[in-house]
Parts: sequence; structure tokens; C-alpha cells
Amino acid sequence: MINRVVLVGRLTKDPELRYTPSGVPMTRFTVAVNRTFKQEGQPEADFISCIAWRKQAENLANFMKKGSLVGVEGRIQTGSFEGQDGKRVYTTDVVADSIQFLEPRSQQSGQSSTQNYQSTNNQQNPQSNSQFSSQNYTRVNEDPFASSKGPIEVSESDLPF
Repeated sequence: MINRVVLVGRLTKDPELRYTPSGVPMTRFTVAVNRTFKQEGQPEADFISCIAWRKQAENLANFMKKGSLVGVEGRIQTGSFEGQDGKRVYTTDVVADSIQFLEPRSQQSGQSSTQNYQSTNNQQNPQSNSQFSSQNYTRVNEDPFASSKGPIEVSESDLPF
């Protein structure tokens, strides 16, 4: 059996981070995905309900906002509960296994991250900013792994997560 979903779309509102009673972070969010066909000349979209858990939920809530372009890979999960009026309510959500942020942060905020970093750095310590100025950077378009003779050893302590 296969239950895989891949979506690319924009967030319909700012994600809100919540916590379960046991302290596990989660967020519910909706992704607007354009349909490939148009009806009467107007593009239509589907609004797909999604759920993210743990670190993905935290990252989504901290770094994404309404209108951000995201890629979501996950699975469909259905459920039901009894509503306030006593009727059974059925739900369908995409439970996100992986979320990709598809736009650079600079496009979302309207400022480049380099400008943001330098202005923050100027306020804290003007002396240290000289080592980060753009005139000291030299771009080298060489493969740093060209001289290696086999697989590169990576320990768990080298990983950022």
C-alpha cells in the first residue's frame, strides 16, 4: 500500500505553534495549491489542511509566514470526532514528513540576509565587522572534493541536527 503526498503551494496564514498536553510541538497549517486547469479564465486553487510535528512544526512557525512558498511531503490521514452539535465530523489532513522552504528568507522579508547581518554586526561591535566586509571574500569555483580518494568520513558530531 502506498500513501504519499507531495504538495507545493503557499501558506494561507501565519502558522501558529501549539503544544500537546505532553509538551510535543505541533502546528496546523493550510497550503493553497493551484490547479492546472482554469474554469472561466480564472485559476482555481485547492486549500489543503496539513499538520507538522516536533522540530518541523517549530521551524515552520518560526521562519514561515502567510504567502510563503513551501513544499510538503507526507501522508494522508483521516479521522473523525463528535462536534459540539453532537454530529460526527470527518477530517482529512496531510501529516508532513518533510517540509521544504522554497523561497530564500530575503524574498520573504524584503531585505537580504547579508544586509541584515552586517547591520546587526555594526551595532554590536564595529571593529569586528571589517573581517566580514564583502571586499575580503574571494569566490573560488573549484571542487573542494576533487582531490579526495574515496568516501568522506562524517561523524555524528559533524551533523547540524
